[in-house]
Amino acid sequence: MAQRSQDKGAAGVPAVTDPTRIRNVVLVGHSGAGKTTLVEALLAASGTIARAGSVTDGTTVCDHDPAAVRQQRSVALACAPLLHDGIKVNLLDTPGYADFVGELRAGLRAADAALFVVSAVDGMDAATAALWEECAAVDMPRAVAVARLDHPRADFDEAVALCQRVFGDNVLPLYLPMLGDDGESTVGLLGLITRRVFDYTGGLPPQVREPDPEHLPAIVESRNELIEGIIAESEDETLMDRYLEGEEIDAGILVEDLEKAVARGHFYPVVPVCAATGVGLDALLEVLTAGFPAPPEHALPAVTGVDGSPRPPLTCDPDGPLVAEVVRTTIDRHVGRVCVVRVFSGTLRPEQTVHVSGHGLAERGHPDHDADERIAHLYSPLGATLREVGVAVAGDICAITKSGSAETGDTISAKENPLLIAPWEMPEPLLPVAIVAKSRSDEDTLARNLGRLVAGDPTMRLERNPETHQLVLWCMGEAHADVVLDRLRAGGVELDTEPVRVALRETLTVPARGHGRHVKQSGGHGQYAVCDIEVEPLPRGGGFEFVDRVVGGAVPHNYIPSVEKGVRAQMERGLVAGHPVVDLRVTLVDGKAHSVDSSDAAFQTAGALALRDAADQGQPALLEPVDEVTVRVPDGNVGAVMGDLSGRRGRVLGTEPDPASEGRTLVRAEVPATELLRYAVELRAMTSGAGTFRRHFVRYDPMPAHLADQIRKEHT
Repeated sequence: MAQRSQDKGAAGVPAVTDPTRIRNVVLVGHSGAGKTTLVEALLAASGTIARAGSVTDGTTVCDHDPAAVRQQRSVALACAPLLHDGIKVNLLDTPGYADFVGELRAGLRAADAALFVVSAVDGMDAATAALWEECAAVDMPRAVAVARLDHPRADFDEAVALCQRVFGDNVLPLYLPMLGDDGESTVGLLGLITRRVFDYTGGLPPQVREPDPEHLPAIVESRNELIEGIIAESEDETLMDRYLEGEEIDAGILVEDLEKAVARGHFYPVVPVCAATGVGLDALLEVLTAGFPAPPEHALPAVTGVDGSPRPPLTCDPDGPLVAEVVRTTIDRHVGRVCVVRVFSGTLRPEQTVHVSGHGLAERGHPDHDADERIAHLYSPLGATLREVGVAVAGDICAITKSGSAETGDTISAKENPLLIAPWEMPEPLLPVAIVAKSRSDEDTLARNLGRLVAGDPTMRLERNPETHQLVLWCMGEAHADVVLDRLRAGGVELDTEPVRVALRETLTVPARGHGRHVKQSGGHGQYAVCDIEVEPLPRGGGFEFVDRVVGGAVPHNYIPSVEKGVRAQMERGLVAGHPVVDLRVTLVDGKAHSVDSSDAAFQTAGALALRDAADQGQPALLEPVDEVTVRVPDGNVGAVMGDLSGRRGRVLGTEPDPASEGRTLVRAEVPATELLRYAVELRAMTSGAGTFRRHFVRYDPMPAHLADQIRKEHT
């Protein structure tokens, strides 16, 4: 639940009007790496909160969502700003579990730099490695925090070696952990550039002293490697020669070159941190504020007019045109709609009328929309707590409430100069979940709650399937589906899930004849219509053809369209299992009519009866949709994935190296859609979370007889 602080002078509310005094940092890493715990420790170390909360107790600032508390892991993007040396750092905590990749994408969009949190106990997952490549593609500055050093199995050296193997060159530690007298606990840091010991046994700030003799060998070895890495990225081409000639390079020069290389995204410092004891927190804050770039140094997304017309590139200028983006939307039962907004250009002020634009997500339940709205108040979000502020300048992150139309991904711009920001990449949800309200009274509540969820979660797609008559939520995975269902139920709706049904088709496989006779007499005008048809299958995708070959007026000309209408209606209702019939040519060859009792309705009924009669001879078959699937997996999983696809009645079309990533392969196959209902979950399990896939419909193919018979039995 969002809480509001109306005191504009509330302690700890960062008020910054200079974009160069802002840092936007997204924390990424696999689930359990320690991101949320690290944010808590940084907030406490900076004095933003009185004491750090606990993930297991559900008391952290960032994991305020009831689903996050229940699952003891982050399920949504959260913003936690702090002040350090007069610089506002907006920490963006993201979920590490793959199901919540949409929240991660939103965090990357709002940030100017990324802090990769790597566990000294568990290493990292394949998704984290892939994310590093994505950040590299756009030159996003990065640093690494090696966390959980207080764990008995923690191994800092192995964690650094893993980062260097996976992330590549220029991933080097600035500090080494210093162990206590027990040889296990981390009590301090060994500074490599300064060659000083930072002793945290007395808490923060640490005691700074000369290293002990036993520390010197480790410092010298790692320091030489670090200095060579920094000098290699230096703009001073003489520095390397001076270093190789034995000159002692001044620490101030090294720090200055280090900060420049980090800001450019060419050097990636590693900092050991122990959230439980405070070790390394001050060193990490120094990297975030001094090494990471301010918003004016980071490239901004492209913008157009709302009609797609070109516009000049943006700059991070508080006096420029207003352009902001909604990166997170929640619906609070007390506050209403809460939107977390990254301001890219211009300045957002209270009592300001702005233009809200949302385009390009209609397929996911977000119809294109444009509206003018007045912003009453601005807030600085600290997790669920909203602290009122007076202004949000270019580069900052704020929250607005009670918007009538703003959704995640929408652009906020000036009323007199409406603009549209280029959308960020959003993965396609591939796990369908069919839901049904338990009662009629729950249906209205379900519709309202779904509208709220869709507004805040562009990774979810809502589908009302007109053929299966199911309400289907397309989610990113089981954990995502669990959170979505929890939020729906928390909104007061009783619902159940049911097996997802795939929309099938029917057809006839051999030519057949059909006789339709509809004759009734019950006093007054009766009903009389007789027609004979010939039915033959068309090639797959041939659709429907109706041919009139009646001679001699056996069926009056004005009733021939009625026969076609009756045939089409029966094709929609199905012949054997209630699915639409496709790929047929129906030829009307003969019939009879009555001068008084024949009618349009009678010939419609006769046409339907004739098609049903033909179905008894035409060997009806069920057709199932077939999708072309492209699976992206590490090279080591190719064999298992291909075998699994074959086991799903799939036909592997081929493999090729992934042009976007070394060490990965693209596997292409055609697979029946009925075999892909849970493939998002099963592929993730098969590849330890490293596999992804996309799919698109290609055609309908006959379903195997034993499966078709089972569906026919269920229908009857």
